[in-house]
Formats: sequence, C-alpha cells, structure tokens
Amino acid sequence: MRLDPVTREVVKNALLYASEEMGIAVRNSAYSPNIKERLDHSCALFDRDGRLVAQAEHIPVHLGSLPWGLRAMLRSIAASGTALRAGEMWVANDPYVTGTHLNDVTVVRPVFQGSRLVAFAASKAHHADIGGAAPGSMSPTASDLFAEGLVVPPLRLMERDEPVAATFELFRANSRTPEARSGDLRAQIAGNYTGERRVLELFDRYGAELVEEAFARSLDDSERLVRSALRVLGNGVFEAQDVLEDLDGNPSLNIALRLELRDGSVKLDYTGTSAQVPYPLNAVFGVTLSGVYYALRAVTDPTIPMNEGCFRPVDVFVPEGTLLNPRRPAPVAGGNVETSTRNAQVVLQALARAVPRRVPACSGGTMSNVLLGGVRGDGRSWAFYETNGCGMGARPTSDGLSGIQCDMTNTLNTPIEAIEREFPLRVTRYELATGTGGTGARRGGDGLIRAIELLDGTAQASLLADRHVVQPPGALGGEPGARGRHTLVRDGREVPLAAKTSCALEAGDTLIVQTPGGGGYEPGEGVGASTRNTALAHEK
Repeated sequence: MRLDPVTREVVKNALLYASEEMGIAVRNSAYSPNIKERLDHSCALFDRDGRLVAQAEHIPVHLGSLPWGLRAMLRSIAASGTALRAGEMWVANDPYVTGTHLNDVTVVRPVFQGSRLVAFAASKAHHADIGGAAPGSMSPTASDLFAEGLVVPPLRLMERDEPVAATFELFRANSRTPEARSGDLRAQIAGNYTGERRVLELFDRYGAELVEEAFARSLDDSERLVRSALRVLGNGVFEAQDVLEDLDGNPSLNIALRLELRDGSVKLDYTGTSAQVPYPLNAVFGVTLSGVYYALRAVTDPTIPMNEGCFRPVDVFVPEGTLLNPRRPAPVAGGNVETSTRNAQVVLQALARAVPRRVPACSGGTMSNVLLGGVRGDGRSWAFYETNGCGMGARPTSDGLSGIQCDMTNTLNTPIEAIEREFPLRVTRYELATGTGGTGARRGGDGLIRAIELLDGTAQASLLADRHVVQPPGALGGEPGARGRHTLVRDGREVPLAAKTSCALEAGDTLIVQTPGGGGYEPGEGVGASTRNTALAHEK
C-alpha cells in the first residue's frame, strides 16, 4: 500500500492521541495524589530505533529528558548483553541514565508485532517518596546522589507479562509509602499497555512498511516546520544570563548562554555557567535539553507535532562538570525543578533579544516545592509533595496569569480535599498574593499563598524554592515581580524560613508558602511590586 497524505495524517494523529490516552490510563490507575490529582507524569511513543514519534503535552521538563533517557536506557541494556524480549517492561530512575531526578521513575515497554520489535511505549512519573534522608526524597542539603534516595539502573519490571516481584519489592522496601509505590508502578504499566495496544492497531491495519514510512515522514515534516519557524526569528548571536540562589541565599550560581540563530538552525553554548555544586541544584543534561526544547517550542510554533524531527535543528553544548551537565554522583533533585526553570528563562531571555514582541517577561521563576512527611500518631508513615503556582510574566499583548504553574511544570495543584483526606494536614489558607505581580503597561501575574497545618504526629518539611532574594525581572522596562517567602508559625510565633531548607514540624505547626509574582511588561503607571507587599502573607 502506498503512503498517501491522508493516511500519513491519520497515523500521525493516532500516535499523538495514543500518547495522550496513555496519560489518561496512568492518571486513572495511580494511587498517589501527586500523579492522580496533579498529573505529574508524561507519556510517549518511539519507533524501533528509539526515535520519538509522539509525546503528549504533559510535563515540559520531560520534553527532552524522556527521549534522551530512553536512548540511554537502551544503551545500558544492550551493554549488559541482554536482548529485549516480548512481554517485558523495564524500569529505571538513575538520573544519569533516565535524565531527570530520582523521583521520576521511567517504565519502558518494547512493543513487538509477532517476533519483530516495532516500537517502544514509555512513561515517566514522579513518585512522591523514593527513600533517602528526607521524606519526599528531595533533601535540600543532600551532598550526593545516594543521599537523595534509591538509585535503580535499568531492571526488568515485567517478564512474560508477569510482574517481577523482586523489582516491586525493591521500590516498596525503600519508600515511606510502599503501597503508593507499587500502585503507581502498576499505573505506569497500564499506560504502556495502552500505548502498545494503539500502536499495534496501526500496524495491523496498515502494515509495518506503511506505518514505519509514516513515522519517518512525520519526523521529516516536523524538522521542516521547525526550521521554517526558526528562519522567521532571523539570524544572529544573542546572549543572556541569570542566577540561582545558593543554600545561603546568595545569588551565586550563574547560567550563561550564547544562542546563535543561523538559517533555520540554532546553537546554544553554555560556556561560562557555574561549576556543579555539592547540593542538589545540579541539572543533568537531559533536564537542560528539556528547558531548551520547551523555550524554542513556545517561541516558534507549539502546534508543530512533537517528535524527534523537532530536535534536529538544535545543537546544545554544555561543558561537563557544570551546573547544567554535572558529573556523577552530584545530587540533582532540585536541578530538575529549580535549575530547569531558570535555564528555560535564560533561553527565553536570549530569544527575547531576537524577537522581543514574542516573549513574555519572566515568570515567578520557581516551582516552590513543598515536601512533607513523617509518622502519624498511630505509627503509619506518610509523604506529601507538590509544586505551587506563581505569577506568570506579563505578555506583550496581555497581563500575566496569576497563581499558575509556569514554564517547566504543567501540573495542577493538589486539591484541598485530597490533601486533607490522604494526609494528617489541614490547608488553612489558599489565596492569591494580591499585588505581587510587577507593574507595567501589562502587569505580571500574582503569586499565591498556601498555608498548611500539621494535625497529628511529627513531620519533616523540606522546601526548595528560588526568587527569595532576586526579583523576577520585568521586560522592556516593566517592573519586577515581588519575591517569594516562607514562614513557620509555631505557638502563634512567626519564624522566617530560607528558600531552601529543612525543618522539623510538630502537631499544630503551620507552614506558609508565598510564591513570587511575574514581571511586568514595558513601563506603565503605578508603583512597582518591588516597593511594596513586603508582608502580604500576614496582612489578612
């Protein structure tokens, strides 16, 4: 059968929806609120050579790391002398293989039509606790990878379509919430089975030759469209840099970028970026790629089908041993969330120098990670994780949105009902931090305030955030957004907390998180957020 344009579009769109349907299966089957409620997972399909053919619009930080990680997993399996077989699934979470951080567990299904390997289905999901020194497995002070939690190289999770009990028990034994771990792994298995079923339906209907030709043509089409979109941005060299705040709150960690646009291609050189650090703000190379791909996709044409062809015009160089390409075993938990966000903003700032009217001001610039966990009064352990929305940067034609997940995360909040049902916690405040967005002709979005009280037992809190010292910049003369802040309330006394810290909680303690606002766009009337709102979290 000849591949006609209509059939090619049918196959391409069927693959895209199949990846979305995989995500629905994971969500509906998951045990933990972080996956079921916040949708902190991503799904994708690959051809037999490991080339991405479809990825759902799930988590931006998985955009480059999922294909990068799948190829690394396949290389690791091949290096062990192991052949892929029908009926298997493989699992791994080693960030230096899978491309993000330990909490993100990747499950891969080789898809066979008869005896022939034809594709791969893969899912990546954030497991709320994977062991380590701190509940939630993202300790701000971890000095190496091994302090962050369980490190799993590629292992069989399924064999002959039966669970490998030892692998499940490995995850369960190293988590404070074992039932959620095995339940979430089974949800990822369900997602991969869904992807496999949809892929095989295409192969059975159209035949292997036609479907594989459709794969190849789809990649070529996306490459052509991306090159065309890059040409619209013009040619030139554009530089940008920004900083992250270290554990002491000093804005000492630099991300430097030289971006070159040339005839439909783009080169990014991160020479000058700070060296890796002995705490978890390092981002493995897969995370760095994700920030690059997200920013380019947002500024060019996000409707271009997402596949391997989109990456072909992009060349990224990051010196080894730096914040954006660390050497093993540097800790990386926060690199996936905080450093990835700053990297994306640096790429966007460089692109703004090329096309300023297509790029918004900086968002709040942090995921404001909150990790809580401990032991209830009855002895049961628990662990809770969420990211919090911030202010979106003002856009060239409209204000920024308030209290949303920006840039490298596309998750939802955790509903109050889910928090109070699953954990010994009570949400006592949840509102917008009014007026924290930067002023300008277009205002930045406001951050939010989230206050959580511990009701029972004892717990440990870990906080990973940024923009508590350096304000989120405005664009073209717009005012910066307000900084974020953390506060512990104990016995009626308020104690300021650092952006990146851990502390013990007692029953009755309340943790207050206020997230930064987004930057304003162009000068406008009014007083900027930088000169007010210094105590918004406690005015009401």
